[in-house]
Amino acid sequence: MAIASIPSFNLTAKSSPLCFNFHITGTKPLFTSSYAKFGSLKKNPIQISVCKAVVSSSLSFRDLDADDFRHPLDKQNTLLLKAIPGLNEIGKALLGSITEQVMVLENIGTSVLVSENQLSELHQLMIQSAEALKIEAPDLYVRQSPVPNAYTLAINGKKPFVVVHTSLIELLTRKELQAVLAHELGHLKCDHGVWLTLANILTVGAYTIPGIGGMIAQNLEEQLFRWLRAAELTCDRAALLVVQDPKVVMSVLMKLAGGSPSLADQLNVDAFLEQARSYEKAAASPVGWYIRNAQTRQLSHPLPVLRAREIDEWSRSQEYKSLMKRAISTNSVQKV
Repeated sequence: MAIASIPSFNLTAKSSPLCFNFHITGTKPLFTSSYAKFGSLKKNPIQISVCKAVVSSSLSFRDLDADDFRHPLDKQNTLLLKAIPGLNEIGKALLGSITEQVMVLENIGTSVLVSENQLSELHQLMIQSAEALKIEAPDLYVRQSPVPNAYTLAINGKKPFVVVHTSLIELLTRKELQAVLAHELGHLKCDHGVWLTLANILTVGAYTIPGIGGMIAQNLEEQLFRWLRAAELTCDRAALLVVQDPKVVMSVLMKLAGGSPSLADQLNVDAFLEQARSYEKAAASPVGWYIRNAQTRQLSHPLPVLRAREIDEWSRSQEYKSLMKRAISTNSVQKV
């Protein structure tokens, strides 16, 4: 999940963010997600309060490897992506230092850096999530935006950082927000950002080539969308490993599909999961299968109902249960 936005998520000379989102719109090429926009922020639930120290408990996993939770479709499509001749070399050539600096400064200059002394609760959620997944915690920024979103940027070996929009914080509970952070960390754990950054830039470059450029870019886009949809399923699993409750992950997907701060407490996860099962049944027929493929072909993220069904099934799998047996409890001190 290592990419960027300048300043929106439309990729016209911008690297695209790896997001928790689920839909893509706009002109080609882009790897962005589009949500319904919610109103202005009424309050920010992440506040600094220093009164006393409490010990909070979280889980971490012994010797956790990315392939321990990587979705089979992610493995398959990553191999296909690696098979594209010259992708790595060409991508590095297209991504210059000036582009890097624009991406980094745009995000850093318009956001608030989270730390122990700045939005400390959010900082603690990130630290706990990173410890659980056995990964170094990236920097975390909060950015003012009416579009609920979160994404990560990591370029050329520099320390990555995650950006979370204020409207997403407003929409989610603390546990749901931790699921989002864990999802973003899942991209880093699996090195998704390396491939998406290079492939994004290569696609942009291909569109500028007269004649066959558009055809090359279109072919790349189809492969990249297929890969990215699979990668999102992997990162939903990372979110589940951290929060240990499939309903929390599904609640995030449900809220991003059709939630708002005023409706959040009325939403029903069980009803949303039943909706997901209904979609699966409707898509089982030959006509339904064709419609679903046409519906998802140009999406950067799987449909939220399909993601909910996937995470529900994995939470009941032997693979997930075996991973949870490797989990160990850790304690951390947090100021409240």
